[in-house]
Amino acid sequence: MIILGIDPGLATLGYGILDKDKGGNVRPLDYGVVLTPKEENLPVRLAMLEEGIAKILDKFTPDEVAVEELFFSKNVTTGIAVAHARGVALLTCVKRCGRLFEYTPMQIKQALTGYGKADKRQMQQVTASLLKLKSIPRPDDAADALAVALCHSYTSRLSSLFGI
Repeated sequence: MIILGIDPGLATLGYGILDKDKGGNVRPLDYGVVLTPKEENLPVRLAMLEEGIAKILDKFTPDEVAVEELFFSKNVTTGIAVAHARGVALLTCVKRCGRLFEYTPMQIKQALTGYGKADKRQMQQVTASLLKLKSIPRPDDAADALAVALCHSYTSRLSSLFGI
């Protein structure tokens, strides 16, 4: 099964692609970011995100997509822009794949580290370790997207064991 993990963002949207075999073992296929220039207006940037996600979906044809839920910080303006980007990601993925799952930051941290308040560095180290990578994936958004995909890999494995 091919899993696409997405860490939504307007300027930088992270993605991670995992291949999960029937035994539950995962290996990374690709990871990276879709970038949009801050000089462009919002509709153009959203169109660029859609195009970038569509290219990833075309290249890897994932069976399932996992997306991080939006976490609002103190800056509501930034949160709204990220929400727009997340909406484009959700719409593009559900239309092209159909099997879409969402996870909160706490769920992702809990699934990978066993601690829902793990810090960013710990999450990156665990992600690299679980995927047997020689170094922490860069940029951070790509590492976060791989963590989302890993979370889904573990969560979907457990649900299949219980017939959910």
